[in-house]
Amino acid sequence: MPPRHRIPKVKICGLTRFEDAAAAIEAGADLLGFIFYEKSPRYLDPEQARDLIHELHRAYPVDPEKPRYRTVGVFVNRPAPYIAAIMALAGLDWAQLSGDEPVGVLEALHKRAYKAIRPRTYEEADAEASFYAALSPRFGPRLLIDAYRPGEYGGTGQRADWVIAAKLAQLRSILLAGGLNPDNVAEAVRAVRPWGVDVSSGVEQAPGIKDHDAIRAFVNRAKAASEEH
Repeated sequence: MPPRHRIPKVKICGLTRFEDAAAAIEAGADLLGFIFYEKSPRYLDPEQARDLIHELHRAYPVDPEKPRYRTVGVFVNRPAPYIAAIMALAGLDWAQLSGDEPVGVLEALHKRAYKAIRPRTYEEADAEASFYAALSPRFGPRLLIDAYRPGEYGGTGQRADWVIAAKLAQLRSILLAGGLNPDNVAEAVRAVRPWGVDVSSGVEQAPGIKDHDAIRAFVNRAKAASEEH
């Protein structure tokens, strides 16, 4: 069972610029998300991602034994060989599968990926968790919980169901996404007690352009909320 009062990890997603990723690292973010879904307004070309991550690693070197941050690629309905190739090219640590991927895709990525789900009920969430959770990275989340919206694959700004997420978080390490921002993240952490929280549009000036003050506020409030009782 996951610990209930740990300091949550923070993922800043939809990064497209070095200065925004650097601001996230400086603020204390643990995960940096890059989107490889062409229909997203935050889409990043794989070669651009490679160059950006290389620049980040030069500016903020990573200790393999205790990394200061991890890089995550977000994919939607791509086959495992494609995902693995982009991960190798860009130097990604993990992949987030945000589409309708079958279990076999996670199996083929050998515990370097986790699944995003958008459950309508707890029963649905628990059933999906039984398929996907054991295949996730050893030090990562078991699942990402996002808001349910037909035909959408995240990034909608809609709030996830915190009641479902809280029940799931009692048994598994989850990354909570969906409609989070600096104003509600502390409440979310207290209500759900997730392994981590994920934000994209909630800290933006425009799609793919981050607000550095909002990033700092989000990270600080998320991590401080775990100490509140």
